[in-house]
Amino acid sequence: MTNTFSAVDVIRHKRDGAELSAAEISWVLQAYTRGDVAEEQMAALAMAVYFNGMGPQELTNWTTSMVDSGKRMDFSSVPRPTVDKHSTGGVGDKITLPLVPIVAACGAAVPQLSGRGLGHTGGTLDKLEAIPGWRAHLSNDEILAVLTAVGGVICAAGEDLAPADRKLYALRDVTSTVESIPLIASSIMSKKIAEGTSALVLDVKTGAGAFMSDPERALELATTMVALGRDAGLRTRAVVTAMDVPLGRAVGNALEVAESVEVLAGGGPADVVELTLVLARHMLELVGIDADPHVAIRSGAAMDSWREMIRAQGGDPDAVLPSARHIDTIRADRDGMVTRCDALAIGRASWRLGAGRQRKEDPVSPTAGIEVLVKPGDLVRQGQGILRLHADDAVQLDSVADFLQAHQSAPITIGAETEIINRLPLVMETVEG
Repeated sequence: MTNTFSAVDVIRHKRDGAELSAAEISWVLQAYTRGDVAEEQMAALAMAVYFNGMGPQELTNWTTSMVDSGKRMDFSSVPRPTVDKHSTGGVGDKITLPLVPIVAACGAAVPQLSGRGLGHTGGTLDKLEAIPGWRAHLSNDEILAVLTAVGGVICAAGEDLAPADRKLYALRDVTSTVESIPLIASSIMSKKIAEGTSALVLDVKTGAGAFMSDPERALELATTMVALGRDAGLRTRAVVTAMDVPLGRAVGNALEVAESVEVLAGGGPADVVELTLVLARHMLELVGIDADPHVAIRSGAAMDSWREMIRAQGGDPDAVLPSARHIDTIRADRDGMVTRCDALAIGRASWRLGAGRQRKEDPVSPTAGIEVLVKPGDLVRQGQGILRLHADDAVQLDSVADFLQAHQSAPITIGAETEIINRLPLVMETVEG
């Protein structure tokens, strides 16, 4: 006999601090996905979860029901072990782009179902769409074909993957319940579990430019997601990494693609290279592959994988990336040492230039963005370039340049050469499954 509940009773139950049963959770999420539970009722339930949290078993049941709201992908026919990576997002975080071909070149298969940017953080699909011809949307058969032939695919998730999460994610955004750790963890992990990979590495960002800026909260989120993976039989590991300063020097879609290709060619900024290799080693270790990802870069195998992956999705790896019509440089107003490079301020400025979107349906510019020319610890002289702005709209460019040059808005702080710099270590914590 099917259990039928009242949405009002489920809301009251959670509002009063009780744990929801597996049956209550399954019913309310299935009914909400079908449209039988009203948006205002689910908003009330999300707020009750926000204030009262969830117990471990309750959260596992919630995540499982989100997975069960749609279909699960099946990669059992892929001849390599599958492993995926998820990042909670940040400024200049283009790590997925070099990481997938590197891990594929080492013998694993990486089914990377990615998303688009919102606000000051960039989206992987937006970045790759700067490559002429590249397609984000693939059928399940196409995903399997590319994964089998190349070893790596980066594409959009299908509509039938955890549809309850898709509805709830949009609702959380307009009801100020985004910051709830149980709702964040179940949102991320339901999609990854439904994706069907055999192992997962989580990159949980913290610091000024991260969604979870407080390191203790970031560690709590990482621990919660690893536990959900373990309960689902998914080999999961998390690393908590710094996002107080932008990753690399490129912030913006085509700019970040170009920097990713530099990494695959054996160059690129040191922090991007370091984090890419750290995550690659964790991914390979989880699936039992004894290979050095740095060797895959040096040998050219990673670049070959990149080119094959781009071609397999309709892109031209040899095409010239689009460039902005207007470029301006922000210059240092004094001699000194860079003591601060605010990731959040730079991310917001890049968004204002057109690299990001305020709403999911907004278009993004492939060419807009910022080159970060200096980092904390660098010595600069008055008049030296510290930021280079890229935009297609001259008025937009001038507006952002004026905003950044205002003292109270400056994302780069220049202090005395003897000043102590407080920076988070790039890799802060590792959480084992």
